[in-house]
Amino acid sequence: MAISLGLYVKKRTGLPLGAKGSLGQMLRRAFGAGSFDRFWIHWNPIFSYYLGYRLYRPLARYIPAALALWLTFVGCGALHDAVTMLVRGSGAFLFTPWFALMGLLVALSKTLPLGYGASPFWLRALINLTLIALCLALVLALGLTF
Repeated sequence: MAISLGLYVKKRTGLPLGAKGSLGQMLRRAFGAGSFDRFWIHWNPIFSYYLGYRLYRPLARYIPAALALWLTFVGCGALHDAVTMLVRGSGAFLFTPWFALMGLLVALSKTLPLGYGASPFWLRALINLTLIALCLALVLALGLTF
């Protein structure tokens, strides 16, 4: 049975939905995460709640969890691209390949011992930010946008 959005957000941020300071808490928990997959557990809990229940869980009933996770990232990127296209009024795909690459890295970090939780906060934050930036740089360098 699914938990409510309010309980989900409190579990992810430690604060009730809409509480003062919740954005800062989300950023601290996400960037201070000790692995790349843990980063995404704390990042944007409202959006991840809906992605989890509307995309990941239905997919995971029929395909392996790692593939469902990756496809959820691809779907998330596609949603970001759709919004961007609506605002711009023209087609462009940046987020879909970028999120696909990050999803692959998340799936790998869940299966391989790629944790850095014993590192100080500043280093964990730098590693998480660097992984996001490297995925974007790789997508741009390889010309994977279309």
